[in-house]
Amino acid sequence: MRPRSLTTTLALAFAITTLAVFGLVGSVVYLALERQVKVQDDMDIVLAARHTRRLTDELQSYGEVERFRERLESQVLGNVALSMKIADASGHILVQHNAEDTLTHLPTPSHSVPYDAQITQAAIESVRGREHYPFRMLSVDVRLQDGSLARIIIVRNMRDRWILLDHYRDRLQYAGGIGVLLSFAMGFCLVRRALRPLREVARSASTVTSDKLHTRIAMDRVPKDLEALVRSLNGMLAGLETSFQRLSQSTADLAHDMRTPLANMRGATEVALARTRSVEEYQALLASNLEECHRLSRMIENVIFLARAEHPQFARHMREFDAIEELRRIAEYFEGLAEDAGVHISTNGAGRVTADLELFRRAVSNLIANAVRYTPRQGIIKLSARPTPAWLCVCVENDGAPIAPEMLERVFDRFYRGDPSRGGVESASGSAGLGLAIVRTIMELHGGKAHAESDAHGTRFVLSFPIAADSGA
Repeated sequence: MRPRSLTTTLALAFAITTLAVFGLVGSVVYLALERQVKVQDDMDIVLAARHTRRLTDELQSYGEVERFRERLESQVLGNVALSMKIADASGHILVQHNAEDTLTHLPTPSHSVPYDAQITQAAIESVRGREHYPFRMLSVDVRLQDGSLARIIIVRNMRDRWILLDHYRDRLQYAGGIGVLLSFAMGFCLVRRALRPLREVARSASTVTSDKLHTRIAMDRVPKDLEALVRSLNGMLAGLETSFQRLSQSTADLAHDMRTPLANMRGATEVALARTRSVEEYQALLASNLEECHRLSRMIENVIFLARAEHPQFARHMREFDAIEELRRIAEYFEGLAEDAGVHISTNGAGRVTADLELFRRAVSNLIANAVRYTPRQGIIKLSARPTPAWLCVCVENDGAPIAPEMLERVFDRFYRGDPSRGGVESASGSAGLGLAIVRTIMELHGGKAHAESDAHGTRFVLSFPIAADSGA
């Protein structure tokens, strides 16, 4: 089942809110009106009972009650809903008005106000007559001048009030229903109009395809409430465009670099197969092909490492260690390669760092291998560690031709080939231009940074590790 649209959901929310408000207000108004009507009718009953008892108190006997019946009945005249009955102590009716069809079918009062007690609204009873119509009844005792007792019963037929309140309640319900429908219709239209900019954003976003990643969502007609969303979407598109361009460039560079060793192997093999060769020549061919296979293998391993390192769940094993001690170990490992190249490696400095030891070694080793290739004979490669308040800076410095300033930031890009004078990068390293890219990725995994400096005195690659690096970083 498809979920409702946001427009319909908000319109329904408005309608339900309106229904709740109408229901609450209508109930309060209805109950207030009902209570006001009840209080007013009860007051009429109490006043009629008080006046009737006061007049009856002045009469001498039951005979006088019957003789002044018109005077007594006048207390309820003018209100057809009021009924009155006066009976003697034995229950004989002395006076009654509008009571033949009313009081006959009503139950006997459960209590009566004593003749010497004050008449209040609390003494009024609610009873039901025929067809369950409501009545309000008040029974009052009265003492005549000769000492005999009589009972006055005043009854208010609430049928007209009941019908009035029923009609009022029906009108409230009808008005509430109409109000809910209007609220839903108006809410639907207003929400649909209010969400028009969001639909425009969706329409603009739908025009972005793989070949139009440069497209951005226009900000000129976007409401302030959606500016943050649109900026986030444009930022996401910019990131996607950059990543897609890098992926396309990396794929093209990888295909180009893989084509070179494959072409070498194919060409050498075709030449060897052109005529019969000696065993030594075939062995040389196999050795050459094996070297190209190693080169391809290293290239693929580096690409796989970079792909894994970009995954959020890439495993890192952080620990604290002495940086200069690790630099000495790495220098010892490169001693043989350095001697063959005619260069010397020195270490100095101090400091401790929290990092993944294997990744630390790999980053520094890539820099040393790069320095060995480009340092002239009799040159020096200097490894140093220098702590600052926020960073531990590991520096690999070597003599040699400087790198052009415009190329310093790009040397960390994948497959970058910038300086022809420092040529032979791919063939010499077998890294296919991925060594420095791996260094930058390792630093990003540690929350650090890598940068290069180059001048007439030499080239320096600096790795900045945060001193307060968290083990879960």
